[in-house]
Amino acid sequence: MGSNRSYNKPQEIHFIIFLQGDNVYKLRLLEELEDTWLPYLTPKDDEFYQQWQLKYPKLVFREAGSIPEELHKEVPEAFLTLHKHGCLFRDLVRIQGKDVLTPVSRILIGDPGCTYKYLNTRLFTVPWPVKGCTINYTEAEIAAACQTFLKLNDYLQVETIQALEELAIKEKANEDAVPLCMAEFPRAGVGPSCDDEVDLKSRAAYNVTLLNFMDPQKMPYLKEEPYFGMGKMAVSWHHDENLVDRSAVAVYSYSCEGSEDESDDESSFEGRDPDTWHVGFKISWDIETPGLTIPLHQGDCYFMLDDLNATHQHCVLAGSQPRFSSTHRVAECSTGTLDYILQRCQLALQNVLNDSDNGDVSLKSFEPAVLKQGEEIHNEVEFEWLRQFWFQGNRYKICTDWWCEPMTQLEGLWKKMESVTNAVLREVKREGLSVEQRSEILSAVLIPLTMRQNLRKEWHARCQARVVRTLPAQQKPDCRPYWEKDDPSMPLPFDLTDVVSEIRSQLLEARS
Repeated sequence: MGSNRSYNKPQEIHFIIFLQGDNVYKLRLLEELEDTWLPYLTPKDDEFYQQWQLKYPKLVFREAGSIPEELHKEVPEAFLTLHKHGCLFRDLVRIQGKDVLTPVSRILIGDPGCTYKYLNTRLFTVPWPVKGCTINYTEAEIAAACQTFLKLNDYLQVETIQALEELAIKEKANEDAVPLCMAEFPRAGVGPSCDDEVDLKSRAAYNVTLLNFMDPQKMPYLKEEPYFGMGKMAVSWHHDENLVDRSAVAVYSYSCEGSEDESDDESSFEGRDPDTWHVGFKISWDIETPGLTIPLHQGDCYFMLDDLNATHQHCVLAGSQPRFSSTHRVAECSTGTLDYILQRCQLALQNVLNDSDNGDVSLKSFEPAVLKQGEEIHNEVEFEWLRQFWFQGNRYKICTDWWCEPMTQLEGLWKKMESVTNAVLREVKREGLSVEQRSEILSAVLIPLTMRQNLRKEWHARCQARVVRTLPAQQKPDCRPYWEKDDPSMPLPFDLTDVVSEIRSQLLEARS
């Protein structure tokens, strides 16, 4: 496939059925391929644009020249400002039970109180300056950079809606898709219906951007792309996670000076030019359709429309120079905003009748369903918010103090939930409680408390992991909340081993 490359074509390989997750899928595929490469295309290949038209019509590319010059001035400055102030960090993510530092450094910017979760790591937004929200940035330059990414977000949202409208018209007319690449989007005279227009806007309502930075010269151990032989990968094959269904993703790419000059003679390379950054695309687990690699030059943008992110995978192939990108997404925030978790806390603490000065509380109800819900919310606050936030050290304070007050508030609410749990455990020991009532209460809280104990043990171990020792002090995970045994300010111990064991014994006794 292609004018200057040959491939050992795998024999009798069709489509491998997905059974047990992407990792099993990948291992089986690599085993089948053995020492062969799958075919891929670059813009130098005659079949490239035809293949894009037929198999990747929901991928849209905009060359830098078609984007306002003002953005090309402001966005690179904003990237460099955040890098200068040390605002981008390699994330300590959880993959197959192991903590791994990402080769790419990142920062999440977006709507205040919003979060974005990927690879078991919840990132918290550095807010961009929206009306009605007071944000104290540590530096005026950081404030200006966040304003720039909000401006870029607004621009990309408008362009995405126009691209989605064009895509909808083509699909409705059942036309063959024309590759929307290397040129302006066509402007159609007929627009979608009002309902369709609302849907298109919602699928382009970017609420966060995940900024990425990597210097390949400082990452000599980058993995090789395993299926096509595309070269070194900055980001492996993946689908973007935690997005609203069928929502678009828009990416602005900026390679630092020098990358353009080194790639003038692209025809001398077989396949993609290793000095130039590329984005790669393939249909998920389809080995018959050639992959695509698209070179990324300063200020280029690409858009993944509709269900492309679900049906296809993409990777980022490293060039020779440092590169930034701003990846705008519609994060699925139904359970990922500060407002959401505060409402959950309010729901859990509705069961508190009153509380005393010493921290003890009395409860309105000991209905098993109410208690179970309260303990599950307790776990959600601790492990999806507090521990996720503090596991990332003090990174967020570099840009803004916006999260300081909310996290203090959440920790206070969580501590009251500890008192609620303690009140439940006191109740099951109360004389006069029937065997049936005791059994129902114990059964309701056993699973969430067992999970709490297991997760505390896991998070505590993660904070002691070997890779943590390599991090600067400001980035080291903080195992928080944490307290020593017999801390008088806490109603229950950090280590719940004995508590869970006692509940199990009481439950067996109640059932016997």
